[in-house]
Amino acid sequence: MSGFILTAIVATGLVDGPVGDEPGSSAAWRRVRVEQVQMGSPFVFTCYARSEPAAKNACREAGRQVKELTGALSDYHDGSELNRLCDSYVPGEPTAVSADLARVLARARDVSAKSGGAFDATVGPLVKRWRRVRIQKTLPTPEELATLRERVDWRSVCVNEDAGTVTILKPGILLDLGGIAKGYAADVAGEALRKQGVSRFLIDAGGDLLAGDPPPGETGWKIGLPDGADADAAPTEFLILSNAAVATSGDAYKFLEIGGERYSHIVDPRTGLGLTDRSTVTVTAETGMTADALASAVSVLGSEKGVALLNRTAGVEGRVTTKAGTRDSAGFAVRAGNRLPSPIGGAGEGD
Repeated sequence: MSGFILTAIVATGLVDGPVGDEPGSSAAWRRVRVEQVQMGSPFVFTCYARSEPAAKNACREAGRQVKELTGALSDYHDGSELNRLCDSYVPGEPTAVSADLARVLARARDVSAKSGGAFDATVGPLVKRWRRVRIQKTLPTPEELATLRERVDWRSVCVNEDAGTVTILKPGILLDLGGIAKGYAADVAGEALRKQGVSRFLIDAGGDLLAGDPPPGETGWKIGLPDGADADAAPTEFLILSNAAVATSGDAYKFLEIGGERYSHIVDPRTGLGLTDRSTVTVTAETGMTADALASAVSVLGSEKGVALLNRTAGVEGRVTTKAGTRDSAGFAVRAGNRLPSPIGGAGEGD
């Protein structure tokens, strides 16, 4: 998602150390927590395993794979594969890319098509300019924005995953995967843990969460829903998730004010400006990549159109909270599994 805001969602009710055995088990489950810094954000791996050393090694290997992804998907690193593609492509000619970059760009294009361009991986020129706005506190001129918007066109990026190529049709395209990369990183990390025999995990990828199998004796991981009215408030509603992802997009902490107007850090690809309608969007999906991208798209679309997008997209559900109130997609409670009216045993620990 743009800016990766998910500060209000927390995993709660977890206790370090051994937990009760299951019938027939030879060793107690142990809760293992490993925290790293990846993609400029804290990544927290929480899992249950019989062997603590093996689980920690599995988390480190997952982190290593995320670090490799940074070299492919980051727009902050000059030498990343993403930036090399933007610097060297010839309009209209296929460029060979890694499977990871092709996969993410293909999914980004799919979400762009479904959202009518509310999500757009070619928003790079506008995002780069908006970073300067946040420092200088001065808006670009309408003429400058119009020039930059000419370089934003998701339709100009064509992906052939089978061939492992990307064809960019227009000059001046600058890709930015800030609204999808961390969700994909969580997916890759989750697959790495599963391959090493760790299936009971919760990955917090800088705010984008991916849940594996539930903790021992539980039906899922308890995830606190953000309070759209007060980002600092303790959660009072919870999702119970397993083998699913959840992402939240909002401007509770990242925003700026210019001329009495509040602008979000989330840039609307259609205008080139930060969003001015305050909202908190939570999306659940089968993969982190999908949840991440759709949370950004729904933020841009707004409550009515955003929930309509969720309702017509298979396998996803969500909630949008604005000043006008809260709107849920048709199956939000069912997709979540449980939505509890109040905390059980207190707020616990935030991962």
